[in-house]
Parts: sequence; C-alpha cells; structure tokens
Amino acid sequence: MIRLGDIAHGRSGDKGNHANIGLIAFTAAGGAFLETHVTAELVRQYFRDLNPEKVERFALPKLFAFNFVLKNVLGGGASDSLRTDTQGKALATALLEMQLPDPDNLAAMLPPAAPGSAPA
Repeated sequence: MIRLGDIAHGRSGDKGNHANIGLIAFTAAGGAFLETHVTAELVRQYFRDLNPEKVERFALPKLFAFNFVLKNVLGGGASDSLRTDTQGKALATALLEMQLPDPDNLAAMLPPAAPGSAPA
C-alpha cells in the first residue's frame, strides 16, 4: 500500500457549508492513477464520519488534478459550526493519508528530485 500523499499534494477550504479539496498528482502517471483509484465514492466513504450529503469530483486533466466538493460536510459552515475545522482547511491533509494499492509504476508517480539534492 502507498499513502496518497506519496504521489500527490492537496489543498482544501470551505464554500459555506461545503468543503472543497483539490488533489494534484506530481506526475502524469500519478494523475492517471488518481483518475482510476480516487473516485468520488471512495472520498465519500473516507469522510463518512463527517456525513457528506454528496461528493462530486471534477477533473482537471491537463493539471493531473481533481477537485472534490463535499456537500454539507462542515456542520453549518465557519460561523455556525461547532467543529474544530470549521472551514475544512485540514481535509486535504487528512485525504493525503488515505492508503491506496501499491502501483506497478510507483517510481513514475513520485515527485522529481529537487535540483542539487542527493539521489535517494
């Protein structure tokens, strides 16, 4: 198994009572893997404790990215919610901890090494 955060990064926030999670693969191979493995239903199940009414996934293929909208998941939104993360800022970090099946081409999905860094 791999951690989603090994092949992608993310950012999240709120739109009223809805949360928005952007998930961006480091490479085209990672984007193809996300397209197949990280579905709206999988994200809905992953966040089932927050009871999302609906999860929608929007593809941004040229960016190897997906935007997930979790409907009515923030307990009323920033000023009305009693949740710790009233604006959904930690949801991307939580999603990046998701475990996924180990791909055959993992090396093609990892982020490129930073210039001047030592090889692993």
